[in-house]
Amino acid sequence: LPPWLAHALRAQRGPVPWNAVVRGALAAGPLLLVAVLADRTSLGVVAAIAAMLAGINDRPGSRRASVKRLGMPALAGAAGLLVGTYAGDHLGAVPLTLLLTGLGLIAGGISAVGSVASAAGTQLLVASAIGAGMPLPDSGWQRALVYLAGAAWLLGLRLALPTPGSLVGDFRFDGERDAVADVYDAVADLLDAVGTRDAVARRVALTAALDHAQDALTGPRLRRYASSSTERRLHAQYAAALPLAEAATALAWAGEDVSERASEGPRRLAAAVRGNTHTGPLPAPSRSAPALRALDDALLHAAEAFDRGRGNSDLHTRRRSAKDRARAVFGAGGREYGLRVALSFGASAAIAQALHHAQWHGQHEHWYWLPATAVFLVKPDLGPLVSRVLCRAAGTVLGALLFAGFAAVLPRPEGLIALVALSGALIPVATRHFAAQTAVVTVLVLALVMVGGEPQASASRIGETLLACAIVLVVGHLPMPGQRGGGVRARLAKAHRAAHAYLAHVLREADGDHGGRVREARGSGAGHDLARSDARAVRWRLRREAYRALAEARTAIALAAAELPALARHSEGADDVVATLERLVDATTACAVHLDDSGRLTPWHGAQLTELLAELAEERERVGLDAPGVTEAPVAG
Repeated sequence: LPPWLAHALRAQRGPVPWNAVVRGALAAGPLLLVAVLADRTSLGVVAAIAAMLAGINDRPGSRRASVKRLGMPALAGAAGLLVGTYAGDHLGAVPLTLLLTGLGLIAGGISAVGSVASAAGTQLLVASAIGAGMPLPDSGWQRALVYLAGAAWLLGLRLALPTPGSLVGDFRFDGERDAVADVYDAVADLLDAVGTRDAVARRVALTAALDHAQDALTGPRLRRYASSSTERRLHAQYAAALPLAEAATALAWAGEDVSERASEGPRRLAAAVRGNTHTGPLPAPSRSAPALRALDDALLHAAEAFDRGRGNSDLHTRRRSAKDRARAVFGAGGREYGLRVALSFGASAAIAQALHHAQWHGQHEHWYWLPATAVFLVKPDLGPLVSRVLCRAAGTVLGALLFAGFAAVLPRPEGLIALVALSGALIPVATRHFAAQTAVVTVLVLALVMVGGEPQASASRIGETLLACAIVLVVGHLPMPGQRGGGVRARLAKAHRAAHAYLAHVLREADGDHGGRVREARGSGAGHDLARSDARAVRWRLRREAYRALAEARTAIALAAAELPALARHSEGADDVVATLERLVDATTACAVHLDDSGRLTPWHGAQLTELLAELAEERERVGLDAPGVTEAPVAG
């Protein structure tokens, strides 16, 4: 199958998240029931929509990380609902369309910052369209407060309800514990794959596990530092995994022989994290090579951190500055993203307004469905454009037909409220495929509209979705100012800068007095650790940034490659650049491990780095990639 069709048929796999299913069942349905019983059905519909959108963002992770993942988009949605309501009440069709187009430009640019910002941009636009077009008797501030309350209800369920991981140790740290344990399992998997074809894929999986654990542990907090012994212990266990990951990466890059028992230590550490227990005996060391010696040293330090319950708790993260965020918003990727979102959202709002005033809807007044649908279709982080269009169309048709059948037999409103609760429970499972998610959300929204007093609207929902698909397909293929593939190029440039910053730091260690300090400190373990701790902290931070940036770039390239050929050709060759950058970062990691062991780099290491840098320069020139502010680091033999 061609990539654009294969992606549309691909679905994620994994166990059913039963805890998220329970939260979904207790979110929108009960909120709507309470509102109906209190004779405030319109506000109940708003609260249920907020809970539904929060449920889409309710992904696996820690409780602390969920505060940001659910809370920030909810705040943006409430602001959009407030602005849209007052704009819809006081502006005519043309000024309203211009305002919504401007919001699309802003939300699209902000979405380039990251996943949470993208979710916030989505809710901002969807809620502004709903506020402008949904005929409700409540004022804007009432809608905004109820919207926040609906999202806060689901967030409260996420924070309060127990999950399987919370039954071990401290109730608050279930997602964190699983995330840290997954890092040790990923290290063990990489050690098992050393010297095989699976080594690259296992190293990528290790990067993903480290990214997930870092996000789980660095959620919003009231204090700057960990405030409980359990949290400090988890931070120390995560920090102890970093040298293990570094040594395993060096072994995979060199392809050196590793005994089968090498992975036993990390697996026992993973079990100790999950069970909140001590590590027990670890396998005997094998110290025949620098990377193996580094692996055994890291195991010993990890065991000490586990047994004492404390140690280095630095998460080795660097907060993004305002300059970094501005670069993402106003850079090539943010500009292209913002223009396409603005054009799609604005054009769909204009057409919806024209159809609404021409009474194409008949007695239906939900003109907001067309621009709201376009928002989900134009979001690149939901998949390639053609895949989103196919899945959205298929899911809407299926959902509308299912709802038409349910509406014919279910009693009102109690049957529809039960349908809302059932749909909310299915959302966490349906998020594995965009078509399934669309079908479930379509059923839920149509049920909410009917409970709110409007007649059955399945047919018009299908027509508006197909129209939105056509609009987004046209806008997605329009030529834009500047070079196409701006999002991919922005990610590549970021990964290029991060990789070279990491390489430059390691080379500075090699050119400086690092080796002398290591040799002088050999007689004192404490002095040795003190001499290297600062340099290692910076090195691990740069290494984490480099691998995270590479993972983001590879994801963006994979999505771009699954577009139709007219769009996919603009990212051709980018995967070769990322592959070379990954090899460069792996080689830099191996050099860092060797440098710690011997205090110097060999001419062979220098030759490897020089060769990779030359190869990278050729590939960058071939794809026309500029990396502003980056200079090639000299490599001495």
